[in-house]
Amino acid sequence: MKVAFAADHRGYPLKEYLKEVAAELGHDVVDFGTDCEDSCDYVDFGREAAEAVARGEVDRGVLVCATGLGMAMAANKVPGVRAALCWTVYMARLTRLHNDANVLVLSGDQTGFQYAREMFAVWLETPFEGGRHERRVGKIKAIEEDYAK
Repeated sequence: MKVAFAADHRGYPLKEYLKEVAAELGHDVVDFGTDCEDSCDYVDFGREAAEAVARGEVDRGVLVCATGLGMAMAANKVPGVRAALCWTVYMARLTRLHNDANVLVLSGDQTGFQYAREMFAVWLETPFEGGRHERRVGKIKAIEEDYAK
């Protein structure tokens, strides 16, 4: 699987760690920045990664900022992206099973590295369940289509 990563300065350390985890698990990594802990705007990097997911250049994306809130808001503006801010392994699993989330968003300030690793691994390995959830995801896509008109 090809996974896009992006972070701002506050998410940079966790992003770098999760890139290593992704490579360790056998996935290809595409880094959209930032490349240091100098102050920067999360939107710039999150948008690029989210757009790569939407275009199908990568299979999934992982975004990290201080709280995860800003990255989630920005990424979810990109049509075709279903970004989920997760705080628990349970949430990470369900965002894949029920919502077919293609972008995982984490808080760089509030998520420990080991716990982020667990959430990330579960999120990567969990398939979309489909069934009744397909209808619901379809309704999310319909909202995007309505606003594109």
